[in-house]
Amino acid sequence: MTNSPTILVFDSGLGGLTVLREVVAARPDAHFAYVADDAFFPYGHHGEDEIIARVVPLMGELIGTHDPDLVVIACNTASTLVLSHLRAAYSVPFVGTVPAIKPACAQSRTRRVSVLGTKGTVKREYTKALIRDFAQGCEVTLVGSPELASLAEAELSGAPVSDEAILAELAPCFVGDAGNVASRTDTIVLACTHYPLLLDRLKRLAPWPVDWIDPAPAIARRVSDLLGPRIGGIAQERAEMIFTSNRVHGLSTMLTPFFGGRALA
Repeated sequence: MTNSPTILVFDSGLGGLTVLREVVAARPDAHFAYVADDAFFPYGHHGEDEIIARVVPLMGELIGTHDPDLVVIACNTASTLVLSHLRAAYSVPFVGTVPAIKPACAQSRTRRVSVLGTKGTVKREYTKALIRDFAQGCEVTLVGSPELASLAEAELSGAPVSDEAILAELAPCFVGDAGNVASRTDTIVLACTHYPLLLDRLKRLAPWPVDWIDPAPAIARRVSDLLGPRIGGIAQERAEMIFTSNRVHGLSTMLTPFFGGRALA
């Protein structure tokens, strides 16, 4: 391992920035390349076989170009579908992102948990298996949001997003009598990395207070464990931001905080 390991963070769009932010904080010694597969965004509009056929060879190209020490798949859809294929095809370590159902159910006091994800993630057998294995007696409500990831991208890009549009996606997560604290939903799993981009607004629009479970801190801890102890100081190299569409993002001011304040190449 060099003094400055290279970490490649991959997502369908900008949602993986919420994971990147935590990983940068945990490993400021690393060099980062963030890849947004915006040419295929949103993944939820494509079939499972299409996503596998897209991501596996694309990842091979990215590994060849960037030679990462570790790859983070900062996308629930890609992780639940493609992670096993990637691990079979490439020797680099992969860290995935899957719905944090186990910790959510372990901490819920009312035993009512909602999983807010894309329509593809919540219907996938992988997610249902997590519920069977880790629900621990909780009533788990699966909410497939068709538009929230796109709304989060729009918000980050500076486009106006109405409260009404967000609340329409969020409202089905809240199950039970608003006046009965003991029996209503008290924990919501954010099962798409785009959603924490909207967390402040989600909290404000929620009909009642809940705990929001974001897997990013746990992912960052796993990345750091796999890389081993930090050897060097803070990496000085510019971070790389790649869009598969080859568009010029023009978002440096808004994106820089996700990269720990370092400049983008």
